[in-house]
Amino acid sequence: MKIVVFDPEGIRENLLPITYTRPVGAIRLGINTMAERWQAFLPGEYFWQTENYLEELFPGCPDSDADTVFVAGNVVATRMLADAVRLLEAGEALVNAGQLIARRGHDTVKEVEFPGEIVSLKHVYDIFGYNGQIINEDFERLTAGRVSQPVDESNIVIGDDSRIFIEEGATVLASTLNVRDGYIYIGRDATVMEGCHLRGPIALCSHSQANMGTLMYGATTLGPFCKVGGELNNVMMQGYANKAHDGFLGNAVIGEWCNLGAGTVASNLKNDYSEIKLWNYPAGRFLRTGLQFCGLIMGDHSKSAINTSFNTATTVGVGCNIVSEGMPRVFIPSFLKGGTAGFDNVNLNEFFTIASRVMARRHIELNDAYKRLYQAIFDYSDRYK
Repeated sequence: MKIVVFDPEGIRENLLPITYTRPVGAIRLGINTMAERWQAFLPGEYFWQTENYLEELFPGCPDSDADTVFVAGNVVATRMLADAVRLLEAGEALVNAGQLIARRGHDTVKEVEFPGEIVSLKHVYDIFGYNGQIINEDFERLTAGRVSQPVDESNIVIGDDSRIFIEEGATVLASTLNVRDGYIYIGRDATVMEGCHLRGPIALCSHSQANMGTLMYGATTLGPFCKVGGELNNVMMQGYANKAHDGFLGNAVIGEWCNLGAGTVASNLKNDYSEIKLWNYPAGRFLRTGLQFCGLIMGDHSKSAINTSFNTATTVGVGCNIVSEGMPRVFIPSFLKGGTAGFDNVNLNEFFTIASRVMARRHIELNDAYKRLYQAIFDYSDRYK
């Protein structure tokens, strides 16, 4: 079966800046990406349908036909959804309350209503909002019928230790693991150093690391190769990002290849406890969210200097370098450097040099395809400066 993960119309820009560098289906939520979850329930040969500038790294289907299945990248796949997709005939589309979930073939002649509830990403803050629920669902799927590595006796477990799963090669020592409110998943070769306090639902993906004394509340996910310290509460780190030192981060979404310097803190609650407004890219202004808690939203390859303080609900684009004695403004477009004293444009060649060094630390090359992607974002993001 050929399966194409598509970006639903009108969704991708609401998920910026995270979707500047990936299709909607490549967003990590819970333990897996959205596309990985579809693959688990609906095996096949997978392709992408996304923005043109992303297709070199996320290739499309070269010969789709009437039997090709298209699934929405923003919809959280479940077994029931996958079963309903399999039953689609050519020309049929699976919908829920007017929302397209999947279709077979290019043209839709009949809609089939899915009767159950679905979870879908519509706004960037949904990524941390749904994270706890999806961590628990992913945990049950990924660990079913499998045996965890034993929990080392140096740890203190609060709750049923069957709600902890430790993959091969992972190390968890002299820490407290509270699973009363959610599962704790420790991925392959991940590390929880001594003195950490983890309160589920929490997922540390492969090769991620919690430094000594880290305080981690649910619902928090560290994507692959992340390194954290300090205090985290309901944080979704996509992968390859560092917040290795003290400082608070809550109700946040952090892209790949980000680095938050020592002492960086980000407010997630306004002093007057009022409703959060967050920058919305397609609207070009701040919109109400209905939320009381929202912290830092940061695109890929952005960084903050030591002791940086971010105000509530700050949005930082791709490739930014924040150096500020006070709180910088709450929307920082892509490829800017500076802080309260003002911002300058980032030189793209300098960005390539730094990005190459950062990615090489994880044995990934900043090749020409990546450079063309960042060039496209650099050109596109000018409209928001």
